[in-house]
Amino acid sequence: MRGFGSDNNSGVHPRILQAISNANTDHTIAYGDDDWTRRAENVVRELLGEKDIEPMFVFNGTGANVIALQACTLPFHSIICASTAHIAVDECGSPVKLTGASLKEISTPDGKLTPDLVRPHLHGFGFEHHSQPKVIAVSQTTELGTAYTPDELKALANLAHEHDMYLFVDGTRIANACAYLNVSLREMTVDCGVDIFTLGGTKNGLMMGEALVALRKELSENLKYYRKQTTQLYSKMRFISTQFIPYISENIWLENATHSNAAAQKLAEQMRELNVEITQDVESNEIFFIAPKNITDKLLEKYFFYPWDESRNEWRLVCSWDTSEKDINDFVDYLKLLTS
Repeated sequence: MRGFGSDNNSGVHPRILQAISNANTDHTIAYGDDDWTRRAENVVRELLGEKDIEPMFVFNGTGANVIALQACTLPFHSIICASTAHIAVDECGSPVKLTGASLKEISTPDGKLTPDLVRPHLHGFGFEHHSQPKVIAVSQTTELGTAYTPDELKALANLAHEHDMYLFVDGTRIANACAYLNVSLREMTVDCGVDIFTLGGTKNGLMMGEALVALRKELSENLKYYRKQTTQLYSKMRFISTQFIPYISENIWLENATHSNAAAQKLAEQMRELNVEITQDVESNEIFFIAPKNITDKLLEKYFFYPWDESRNEWRLVCSWDTSEKDINDFVDYLKLLTS
């Protein structure tokens, strides 16, 4: 079955599978004390141009997010995020359970926080009856498929730092943002004043795995302990970390994102030609659309995809690193048949 349900539904890039196979030789010391992990750490350092950082590899996005937020907060802190953020909607309360901090959710029209939206929530500092704002957390790209520009991230980072707070970027799809905006990962993170972020792999061609990167020394000091407590320390770490060697050094991370973005643009364009309403700007590999219920019901008989806002029959489609022209044409042909 092929379709547009999620970029988690796609398979593994062949060069990534080959890297895993290549690492499957002999024995090595467990828990990341191996040559593959050292090389993977170095390619992340080289990509960012930061020789002193300590990249960390984990199983999945939720684990990476929770570890990052544990590093930033104490239980009396609060984390400010969009109401659509993955940490607010799709992680079963794990950020709150494992940090003890509260989430302050802000409604946005496009999934993006702005200083003007955040500023009214920056109060109660030093007042023991209120949780203390400590983190502005953003998803890049957002859960609505929109991308923060570097200037938008800089503005949020500046606001956070003015109040002794951190800016955390959930970068599960940060590659798609870099591809869409034609900027480097460094320009999207280090140069924006981001304090800690994740570099996604699972949704972009890896079998599993995300990289967690702290850009502030005080945030990196205890990450390895949080990783262990959060059950994200893999004994056979080489099979996660080895994937990041070709993923970064062979530019697979950006090639895959560029492909999935282009597929989404093409699919959205053809859907618009059939008078389907696209509800968000297509700035990544995600498409949000509204169509009559009788049409979406028929689409769902042949394709799997997720509802977004059932009150107005809004749905989400996601393209993947391996979405083909045939995938798009088959979907559009069927949609054309339903709308004719």
